[in-house]
Amino acid sequence: MPAVLAKVLESGEDAVKLFSALKTYGYGASPMPLPLLRQALEAWPDTDFIQAYGLTEVGGVISLLAPEDHRGDNEERLVSAGRLVPGAEVRVVDPDSLEDVESGEQGELWFRTKQLMKGYHNKPEATAEAITEDGWFRTGDIGRVDGDGYIFVEDRLKDMIITGGENVYSIEVERVLAEHPAVTEVAVIGVPDEKWGEAVKAVVALDGEASESDIIAWARERLASYKCPKTVDILDELPRNPTGKILKKDLRQPHWEGRERSTV
Repeated sequence: MPAVLAKVLESGEDAVKLFSALKTYGYGASPMPLPLLRQALEAWPDTDFIQAYGLTEVGGVISLLAPEDHRGDNEERLVSAGRLVPGAEVRVVDPDSLEDVESGEQGELWFRTKQLMKGYHNKPEATAEAITEDGWFRTGDIGRVDGDGYIFVEDRLKDMIITGGENVYSIEVERVLAEHPAVTEVAVIGVPDEKWGEAVKAVVALDGEASESDIIAWARERLASYKCPKTVDILDELPRNPTGKILKKDLRQPHWEGRERSTV
């Protein structure tokens, strides 16, 4: 997982050498920050890197970013989740109209596989909400599929920030902030704002000197103004679950307590 890889690279040259004989490194659980992936590819040039994207409900891995994709000259693909595994199908659907969007446009990712779960145990309503009558699983992930079949996961529906009527995808902002040389961990969340409904907030951990204003200035040079964080919290480390995923729910909770926005 990305969190483990980061710890190895942070541990110095001796630790990196210990893993130099690795034939294959598979990763998933959470998006790999592009600077971290570049660093890993440079540190272990002879290792095959494979990214797996999947969900338990569809039977596990649904797409793979293959070793040859990691070695190609198309850097955009490094932030994709790769292409479908054999036997899997994907749709990109407008979450409101439930109609397929145009090719390359963003929508909710729906998958169909032969090994799709029958449902959530003793939760018929949750099952009906997640699985359509014709067997498509609604992931709750916002994404797109390019002309070559590469799947790009842009955000979770619940993590999307609506500020001043504009949709902001937290992963897009996180990718930009992760490029800052002092940023080692980053999460972007929406917090209550009387004027805009929600405001973009970044939560970061640093290895080096950077202030809140430095981080905001970095974003303003690279993003539309409405996507830029209004505030930045700097922590020693970000909360994670046992698989290494950053717990955005825990970061949002103090800001939304007693308010309507869901943090689950």
